[in-house]
Order: sequence, then structure tokens, then C-alpha cells
Amino acid sequence: MFTPLTADDLMLKPGLLAGERILVTGGGTGIGRMIASGCAALGAHVFICGRRVAVLEEAAAAINAVAPGKVSTLACDIRSEESISAMLDAIWAEGGPLTGLVNNAAGNFISRTEDLSIKGFEAITNIVFKGTFMVTLGCGKRWLAEGTSASVVSITARNAQNGGPFTAPSSMAKAGIENMSQTLAVEWGNRGIRFNAVSPGPFPTEGAHARLLPGRSASAEAEAGKSKANPMGRVGQPAEMANLVAFLLGPGSGFISGQSIAIDGAGYQAVAAPLWDQSKDWGDEQWRAVREGIRATDSKDKAGR
Repeated sequence: MFTPLTADDLMLKPGLLAGERILVTGGGTGIGRMIASGCAALGAHVFICGRRVAVLEEAAAAINAVAPGKVSTLACDIRSEESISAMLDAIWAEGGPLTGLVNNAAGNFISRTEDLSIKGFEAITNIVFKGTFMVTLGCGKRWLAEGTSASVVSITARNAQNGGPFTAPSSMAKAGIENMSQTLAVEWGNRGIRFNAVSPGPFPTEGAHARLLPGRSASAEAEAGKSKANPMGRVGQPAEMANLVAFLLGPGSGFISGQSIAIDGAGYQAVAAPLWDQSKDWGDEQWRAVREGIRATDSKDKAGR
């Protein structure tokens, strides 16, 4: 069950993000919802976008119940340049430019690479790689034309550095987004626009578990609070994710740009490829069951759009 964060849950000072206008793509669920909740609790006006309007409205209602009027929803398919442009036009028209962007919208599933179709590859890369770039470029063109300073935080993954067995499309796309962050941090840095990436370890979310960890419950893992994926032996907490991203978006981090920051309890150093360890001995029947489970999760998501 989603419990919105309050200022008391966070280590940053209340009102730190007052006056900030922040867009969180894919902000209706998972890590995006954690970030949106934290930014709203710190005083920002947060826009959350996605394809499933009902999911966005449910998240916004929960967050607005503790941070009244701080979250607005926008339907947007970030695979479409026209949809992105319409969304950004609406945001700018409502109250002026964004001051922050969190590139969080993503897609992923576990599969042997030899089983992938080009359609399956594009289903991930059109969101994670192309969609993220189009949203960033759409905001960037507006910021540059106006002379507006801004901060961009992109949620990536540690497999962007060392590859991701059985998640090739996502790990390739995340690597591209990390490169984008480093490239634009230099190219646009002298015009007041900062770029950083955050790569999370285990923060239990139902969508990711259904597609990457079949048979394991995100809510059960979150309740247990334990994980074998890092030396700390635990999962991340929503407030920890919100603290890091809000800090990077906030006024006190103005000299931090072009960085990739892990929040994973040293998991990257300890376990380089957890999906490989989980899945290396699966046979055809197990992979078939995984594919069927992923399709069922996708069908459930589509039914809510």
C-alpha cells in the first residue's frame, strides 16, 4: 500500500523546493511516485505524467491528501513527440517553465536475448531511450530559448555500467541515458542546466517485480525489508530515494552535474549481475512461464489505460 511521504519523513529542510515546478515522468507508480511524493512534501508543484490516467489520478489524490494542491496529472505517451509537446505546452501555459525534470518512465522485462523480437526490443527502447531523450530535448529547447536554469535527474540502473544479462534492451537504453546526462551536462552546463543520473538498487515495486522477479512479491519484500542483493541486506526506503533526488533538484546542489550516483547499499560492488545469478540455470519451461507471467502483467496494465 502506498503511503505518501511528509516533510517529517525527509532529512531535507521543510520548504526546500517551494516555488519549484518539477515534472516526473511515470510518476503514478513505483519509484516515480516515491519521488513525486517527496518533492511535493518539500513544497514543489509536481506534475506527474503517464499513459494510465486512472493510476495518475489515484497517486495524485493520495499525495494531495497530505500536500494539498501540490500534484497535477497529465496524460502523456512519451513515445510520441506530439504527445510530449502538448504536455509541455500545457505545463508552460499553466504557470511558467519547469525548473526540474525527473526522467523516470521506463519499461523492462526479463528474457533471453535470443528470444527477443525487434518489436519487444523497441517496446522498451522507445520508452527508456527515445522517449527520455524526447522529453529532455523538449524541455531543453524551451529552457535554452528562455535562458531558464534547470536540473534534470534521470533514473537509470547499475547495469548501465556493466551490462544486464536477460535485460539487454533496458540496460542498453539506460547506458544511453547515462551518456546523454554526461554529454548534456557539458554541452548545456554554461547555460544553467544540470544533469545527473541516479541508479537504484532494490526498491520493491510491483511492476518491476512482475517483469523481472517472477513469483516474488514486491509488497512482501518491502514489508520484510530484506534483500540479498547488497551487503546491507535490506531494500531501499521511499524517503531515501526522495531525499537523494530532491537534493539533486534543489538549490544546494548547484555544482553537481554530470554524475551517476548509486543508491543501492553497495550492491553494485557486491553483486554485479543479480539477474544472471537468478536465471542462469532456467530451462525452456521456466522461460516460457516467465513470458506468460509478463504478458499477463502487461495485459493488466493495458486494461487500465
